[in-house]
Amino acid sequence: MPKVYIAMSADVLHQGHINVINEGQKYGEVIIGLLTDEAIATYKRLPIISYNERKVIFENIKGVSQVVPQKTLDYTENLEALKPDYVVHGDDWRSGVQKIIREKVIATLAKWGGKLIEVAYTKNVSCSEIETKVRILENTPDNRRAKLRRMLALKPYVNVMEASNGLTGLICENSKYVDEEAGTSREFDGMWVSSLCDSSFKGKPDIELVDLTSRIRTIEEIMEVTTKPIILDGDTGGKTEHFTYNVKTLERLGVSAIIIEDKTGLKQNSLFGTDAKQVLDDPHEFAKKIKAGKTAQVTRDFLIFARIEALIAGYGIDEAITRAKIYVEEGCADGIMIHSKEKDGAEIKEFLRRFREYSKDIPVILVPTSYNQFTEDELCKWGANIIIHANHMLRSAYPAMKNCAESVLKHHRSLEASEKYCIGIKEVLSLIPGTKQ
Repeated sequence: MPKVYIAMSADVLHQGHINVINEGQKYGEVIIGLLTDEAIATYKRLPIISYNERKVIFENIKGVSQVVPQKTLDYTENLEALKPDYVVHGDDWRSGVQKIIREKVIATLAKWGGKLIEVAYTKNVSCSEIETKVRILENTPDNRRAKLRRMLALKPYVNVMEASNGLTGLICENSKYVDEEAGTSREFDGMWVSSLCDSSFKGKPDIELVDLTSRIRTIEEIMEVTTKPIILDGDTGGKTEHFTYNVKTLERLGVSAIIIEDKTGLKQNSLFGTDAKQVLDDPHEFAKKIKAGKTAQVTRDFLIFARIEALIAGYGIDEAITRAKIYVEEGCADGIMIHSKEKDGAEIKEFLRRFREYSKDIPVILVPTSYNQFTEDELCKWGANIIIHANHMLRSAYPAMKNCAESVLKHHRSLEASEKYCIGIKEVLSLIPGTKQ
């Protein structure tokens, strides 16, 4: 029989997928190219259902003769291996991000005279709307907590944006950039709840003055309206005895990870560098705090990362590497965050080179606030696994609000401010779940 190839991700199966499969059966033996979890993670959120679970579903659909993994969005490798007579797809990919993939499919099929069959898009079916509803239903603490560990296993790196309240959380949740020419789309993988930003939005200094109870309320506000994993800036972690209880609390909420820094005494923001007194904790004592947290946690999914401040305090790369090894070996830290205020990124790159000689697999987190000329892809090539944009919502909001306030004072009315600095209120309301238009 002629071979019919149909590529699908379909972790939310609907009648449109069945229509495409039924159409494919008219032309021959249907082979499903099922996108792997890794392939899906390159262009959108993690699949709700894993590859193996989806594979079982498709193997039991009437008319499907075989299910093979498709490891990339690009069909070429599978098409050249199988040389199908037909590829069947919905006609919705003639424009948008999949247009380039469609053109490559046509060109590849032409090598052996294969043909593309396009099925009319099923009306009144929106996969994105169905997926959104399903994600809300599956947004339990257990599922949410596990997402970061899954991402680290599936993606080359995880990109994280600061969120400090429900509104910034919604922006992180829904922001997407579509590049139709390249055939790609990007969104943030997770959210960083920063001590600096949380304190600043509350009008408080960043000296661990805002206690965990208040910070948990911020986390809950974000969690109520979002689904992406949360990494918490835990400052120094406080007393070891308190830290163990806090780990259990965050774990129950569904937070994916906490990062604690190896400083002691009254907190001084790291970006002050040696201009402010940065007192480092004894590395062995700090490792004991991490180990106590790891011992206290109940689930495997919760992650504790050690933030190394040796470069900030001016102690150099040798000290940073020594501390990293202690935190991993004695503290059982799940990963390392290395921080630097130097703008050229040289010491970060050298640290990563040396750390990767020690371990290829232990996650490393970067916060490239000072060396932001480097792209995420470049930092990933250096050896980074998580890249956090740590305070950009705060820093962009402040000048916009300040300019708006000054405009109203200057003009004795809000007309100029509304025209120059404000979006329409309907656009704001459209972002808020449950708001009636």
